[in-house]
Order: sequence, then C-alpha cells, then structure tokens
Amino acid sequence: METYYLFKDLAIIIVFAKFFGILARKCKAPQVVGEIIAGLLIGPSVLGFVNQTEFLNGMAEVGVVLLMFSAGLETDLKELLKTGPVAFLIACAGVFTPLLGGTLLYMGFYGTAPWGSEGFYKAVFIGVVMTATSVSITVESLREMGKLKGKVGTTILSAAIIDDVIGIIVLTFVVGFKNPDSNPGKVVLSTVLFFAMALVVGFILFKIFQGFDNRYPHTRRIPIISLALCFFFAYAAEKFFGIADITGAYVAGIILCSMRDSSYIEEKMEVSSYMIFGPVFFASIGLKTNIENVDGNILLFSLGFVIVALITKIIGCGLMAKLCRFRFQDSLKIGVGMMTRGEVALIVAQKGLSVGLLTPVYFTSVILLIIVSSIMTPIVLKLLYAKDSAAL
Repeated sequence: METYYLFKDLAIIIVFAKFFGILARKCKAPQVVGEIIAGLLIGPSVLGFVNQTEFLNGMAEVGVVLLMFSAGLETDLKELLKTGPVAFLIACAGVFTPLLGGTLLYMGFYGTAPWGSEGFYKAVFIGVVMTATSVSITVESLREMGKLKGKVGTTILSAAIIDDVIGIIVLTFVVGFKNPDSNPGKVVLSTVLFFAMALVVGFILFKIFQGFDNRYPHTRRIPIISLALCFFFAYAAEKFFGIADITGAYVAGIILCSMRDSSYIEEKMEVSSYMIFGPVFFASIGLKTNIENVDGNILLFSLGFVIVALITKIIGCGLMAKLCRFRFQDSLKIGVGMMTRGEVALIVAQKGLSVGLLTPVYFTSVILLIIVSSIMTPIVLKLLYAKDSAAL
C-alpha cells in the first residue's frame, strides 16, 4: 500500500468519528458510541471507505494505552482509601457475579468445555468483558441531580474505580493462562511480581516526579516525561512479565495520579487522545466488527449478553451493598449505578481479539451493551431518586 493512502484513511476516520460522536452526544448517548458506529459505517462491512491496516492497528494500540493511562491519572487515591473497605466489597461482587454470569451464558449457548481448554477460556473471557464498569454516565446523572457528593454517589464512584482495577487484574490472569506455554504458578508469580515491582518502583518514581514537579511546575516537560513513563510501563508489562500492556499504562497513571500537576498531565494527554488516537481506536472497533456473519444465533446471544450483564451487576453490587447495611433503595441505586459499560469494556474486548479469545462478530454484543446500559442507567437512577423524593 502506498504511504499517502494512510493520510486518506486518517482524514476519513477523524471526520466521520467526530461527526457521529457529536451526533451521539446530541442524542444523550456516549460519544464513543458514535465513533464506533462511524468505524462500522466506513469499514469493510458497509461502505468500504477504510480497511484495517497494520498502521491503523498500531495507532489504535497507542490510543488504548493512552486511554488507560488517562484512566489511571483520574483515579483519586484519597477517595479510594476513604470508602475503601465497603467499595472494595461491592466492587468484588460486581466483578465476580458478571464473570460467572458471562461464563455460564457462553457455555449455555456453545456447550461446556473442559478446564484449561481454548473453549473454557473463551467462555471465561465473555465474563471478563462483562466485569468492566464505566461510571462516567452515572457520574453525570448524579451531578445533574445534585447527588454525586452523597454517600451513595461516593460509594458508586469508588467502587467503579476499584471494579476496573480488579477487572484488569482478572484480564491479566485470563490472558496469561490462555498462553499455551504458561502454567498457573508462573502466571500468578508473574502477576504478583509485576504489581510488587509497580509498588516499589512506582513509589520511587513518584518521589522523583514529585521533586521534578516542584522544581518545574506546570511545564510541558512534565507531561512529555510522563508519556515516556506510560509507554515504558506498557512495554515492560508485556515484555518482562507477560502482562497486558494496558495494565502497565494504567499503573503508570496510578503512580502519577497524586501529583500536584496530574490534572495538567491529563489535560495534555487528552489533546492527542481526543484529536487522533482516541477516534482511531474507537473507529477501529467498528472497522473490526463483522456484521456480515451476524445471524439469528448471534442476535439471540447479544440479547442474552445484554440482559445478563445488566442484571448481574445490579444483583452483585446491590446485594453486597445491602449486606454492608445500606437501605434497600440505596442498594438498588448502587447496583443500577454500576451497570453502565463503556471504554474499559471495549478495551478488554479489543485485547481479547488480539490474543484470539474473542472473534469480531461478538463486538456487536459489546456495542449493544454499551448503548443499552448508557440509555437505561440515567433513566432508572432518576426514577429511583424521584421515588425517594415522593416518599418524603
């Protein structure tokens, strides 16, 4: 392929992704939904304007690493520690229940598979995709109602952050176990060593960056060095520990999230992510989504996928909240608030595609889940809070 065709592909992706992203936002849906639909339309399945290339795949990989780095930077460690124990229990239930539900759903459609087989890991991976929570829609809804700073809002926010951390750890284990050269002991050891290294090295790096930040506050060299740290951790995670690169990027963001200039770093990261790498990543999901092979069975599976993903989050998080002595109504709000899915679910699905645990046709199920959960969550939360107001 001639080099100049790359510019044509990028121009088409950026224009279509931004147009449909704005359209989605006008329809009260997440902007990423519009960008995914844009990729689907311009891809081989519909209009055929853009095809997958190694260059676009590489750009998309950079995009997903930057997204996870930004997610780490946004983490509020103080808030995590404040609501830690209860939020941790809710997050654990919010990961385990969908993980089990997704695995059983896949096995119900395609049959059970022996432990450790390819089919078994594919079933488990469907559950892994369901574990991720995207709390941005919930946060915006609670903010509009003035309920974000309350006990329920704080718990949802903290539990969603912990939920994603646990989900990424589960992803790390599943991808590691899937490798035919791996064994359970080696995977566990590699994962433990990585996080131990991240804890020790991360503390040292945080002190170094903090000193650098104090000496050169709010200068562009800080985001540039931070970006280098992000890429190095993504590389080191894959190269030396066999851990997903997105885990390394996320940890790099966690290391820097308590810095005084963390919001400045995030602001600078967002420019490149928003302008080019983000749209390429989300559009690439659409490019890879194969709707030609979508049949009645896949549509039925997608329907089951959405229902199981929503219900298991409500049951898992809501029941654990009730056990932690929340009122029934508040427990239900927490369960509903945790059921939205977004970028992290897509990132996990993308990783599954790259390691052979997911086929492109199942992106249809993931996209449908994101759309339905993003629409339903604000509506149900408002009804629950309106019911509370009416009862007063």
